[in-house]
Amino acid sequence: MSSRTEIASLGEFGLIDHLTRNNETHHASTILSVGDDAAVLDHFGKQIVVTTDLLIEGVHFDMVYTPLTHLGYKSVIANLSDIYAMNATPAQITLSIGISNRFSVEALEEFYEGVYAACEKYNVDLVGGDTTTSNKGFIISITAIGEVAPDRFVKRDGAKKGDLVCVSGDLGAAYLGLLLMEREKKIFLESPSVQPDLESQDYILRRLLKPEARKDIIAFFEENGLFPTSMMDISDGLSSELLHICKQSNVGCVLHEDKIPIAEEARQFAFKLDLDPTACALSGGEDYELLFTIKQEDYDKIVLNEQISVIGYITEAAEGQHIITRSGNKHALTAQGWNAFK
Repeated sequence: MSSRTEIASLGEFGLIDHLTRNNETHHASTILSVGDDAAVLDHFGKQIVVTTDLLIEGVHFDMVYTPLTHLGYKSVIANLSDIYAMNATPAQITLSIGISNRFSVEALEEFYEGVYAACEKYNVDLVGGDTTTSNKGFIISITAIGEVAPDRFVKRDGAKKGDLVCVSGDLGAAYLGLLLMEREKKIFLESPSVQPDLESQDYILRRLLKPEARKDIIAFFEENGLFPTSMMDISDGLSSELLHICKQSNVGCVLHEDKIPIAEEARQFAFKLDLDPTACALSGGEDYELLFTIKQEDYDKIVLNEQISVIGYITEAAEGQHIITRSGNKHALTAQGWNAFK
């Protein structure tokens, strides 16, 4: 049995020193890191991109089935994904946590292990943050800072009629992983002696618990001279994200159901739960894939990448936003995803 160290025994500054004692920085732009009143960053002729995320226990994550290491990792990924969605490269993060006394120092070390693993994989520096008491639950706030060459950032409002709608990776698997975990949690709470049955669903569980940010797609754009006309990451489901782009770009769109990428493992598990895999992809969320639009003439470059699917095209605003089903029917795209029963 591992020993337990009470947080109170270290105090706030002692705890911060303890959790950041091995923190290393890698960027020349990180002049001053953790340990002072503020971090100091020097960006040589680059534009800065900043994003922040607040994650609250019971709203964004459930400690019953979320390992702390995975939670630390995923918290960072959620922010880095927003930086990549601007066509930028993340360089630094700050991390603030609110914790109750039910967490030990060892538990927080696990959480930070995941944070550091993500920072290392994505070459990001942890440069500061805050630690405070929470009366109830675990609260996590991360701010990510990225760099982009002058005026090479990509917003949500640049989509034009005729542009192709593209998405990276596959969609809906994280949502199905969540449904599986919620089902097992319910069984566990009713019968704690029953062993969870995760049905060897490694893929959808990994997509839920340890997602990745699409650094590779941004690198691909740069290597191939591609510049998306609009872009955002998919954290709330494909349909609501695409509707954001359409609204801010003042355009319409046509999606093709049969072009939406869904992993075979996710498709099969959806069928098992009597769910429509397309509905899971449209309104699931937490996939952290990139949704973007490109000019038609860039199609030849996009097809070089097997991780990118062309799923539709942009129309004039007056034509609205629609999805064409496998059977050829046309339905209005809604933020809840397409409802087959309407």
